[in-house]
Amino acid sequence: MTLSRRSLLKSSAAAATFAAVGLPSFAQAIDELVVAYNVNLPSWDPTVGLSAVNPTIQGFYQSVFDLFIPQNTDLSFGSGIITDYGWNDDRSAIWMDVREGVSWHNGDPLTAEDVAWSLTRAGNPDSGNPIQFIWGKVNNIQTDGNRVTADMPEYEPTFFKWMSFLTGYVMPKKYYEEVGAEGFEAAPVGTGPYMVEKFERNAFVRLKANENYWGGAPEFKAVTIKFVTDAASRVAEVESGNSHVTLEVPYEEFDRLKAKDGIDGVAAPISDIGMIFLNDIEVMTDPNVRMAAAHAIDKSLIIERLLSGYGVPIDTLQTPDYVAYDDSIKVPYDPEKSKDLLAASGYGPDNPVKFKIQTTKGFKPKDYEMVQAIVGLWRRVGIEAEIEVYEIAKHFELRAADQLAPAAFYNWGNSVGDPTTSTGFAMFGPSPHSVWDGEDTFNAILPLWGEADEAKRIEGWKAVDKRIAENAEVIPLLQYVQPILHSSAVKVTPHRSGALLPHLMTRA
Repeated sequence: MTLSRRSLLKSSAAAATFAAVGLPSFAQAIDELVVAYNVNLPSWDPTVGLSAVNPTIQGFYQSVFDLFIPQNTDLSFGSGIITDYGWNDDRSAIWMDVREGVSWHNGDPLTAEDVAWSLTRAGNPDSGNPIQFIWGKVNNIQTDGNRVTADMPEYEPTFFKWMSFLTGYVMPKKYYEEVGAEGFEAAPVGTGPYMVEKFERNAFVRLKANENYWGGAPEFKAVTIKFVTDAASRVAEVESGNSHVTLEVPYEEFDRLKAKDGIDGVAAPISDIGMIFLNDIEVMTDPNVRMAAAHAIDKSLIIERLLSGYGVPIDTLQTPDYVAYDDSIKVPYDPEKSKDLLAASGYGPDNPVKFKIQTTKGFKPKDYEMVQAIVGLWRRVGIEAEIEVYEIAKHFELRAADQLAPAAFYNWGNSVGDPTTSTGFAMFGPSPHSVWDGEDTFNAILPLWGEADEAKRIEGWKAVDKRIAENAEVIPLLQYVQPILHSSAVKVTPHRSGALLPHLMTRA
């Protein structure tokens, strides 16, 4: 990618703005770590609203708040605010032990009451928690010393996994009740490795180290995270030295810059996948159109040509890292089959089927370019798709309202690797994260939610994935490899979830 004069001017203007608010000099030793991030932070409450289920901003939240149960960098489950947990014998109740000696950023002690209150609030239908349908599975939440117990009338096999995932954060009962939602948004308080020092909406957030963090104080005592949504500008940030770390840059730029003196890079597979939602409206109610669209995409070619080989092609919503991955499920590139399928429904190059596909541009490396390439491949077989570009926040809004276009490109995060949090929520019609309303898929998924036999549960999800692939109800594309560029003066430890975490960064 070539940096345009306009991009450089934008970057220079941004640098001037940040200089005006007193950001550090980059010619000196790194006292304040500066990160150029690819998305804005819309809200500081990690448990409420559509932003709470955006995997890309979890790095912000995990810097300030603690998950009930953290995940290690390899996605294994660690010990955090909850040190131990489990079910009773008949799995009708749960118990959790709360870590002692933890303090909130304002000095208040964290107690089991905070954990119980956080769970109660998350499960309240009026709370605005988008995962309330999971948290609401428990009731009669009680505390006894540092132990929290709750009844689970309807068994939920993924409950503790969700404590490591979206909205699974411990919130401060006393402080939140004192200041309310607006006060918390103005001055958020967590127990995480960093505290919020200053927040300028649509510009940056400055963090300072929590020296009393139970997991050990982070090495960088001050961190500024700039919101730089333009990919070219993020490249310029690191190349100019205005930022020490950035992510999600085009892969050719990643390869170019990591070869330069003073700049290093790390690229590793993460739990995110690139996919195309298919909304069962308009022409997508025709299975021939859907299957033709799926078989016309050469995923390996797209990864090779556009992503410089950084990516893993997939044919289900499971990556090789997920527990229900089945490598026998294949949707091969077969343009001749696509033409035959379209012809069976009366379409072809001279009478193309038409629909709209939505995509972000620059949110993920080559997202827009991938969609352009897919539209080009579709055109060869008799599909004419119109591209609409939107911001990621708009995607969440439209998806929650079931108003996505017939096709919509998206990156799906599933750091816990469970099929309910990939296929389940993406394809189960009543889920606020799904736009597929097919009754057959609904009936296939429904009994799996509470299946107590783990082996049977996973085999059931594999069967669902096979059925979905055969009917092309979604088009999975690839498992992402996340490119992170950084100053050679900084050591960055990537997290398999894709969260970019400053407390995992040290001086090289």
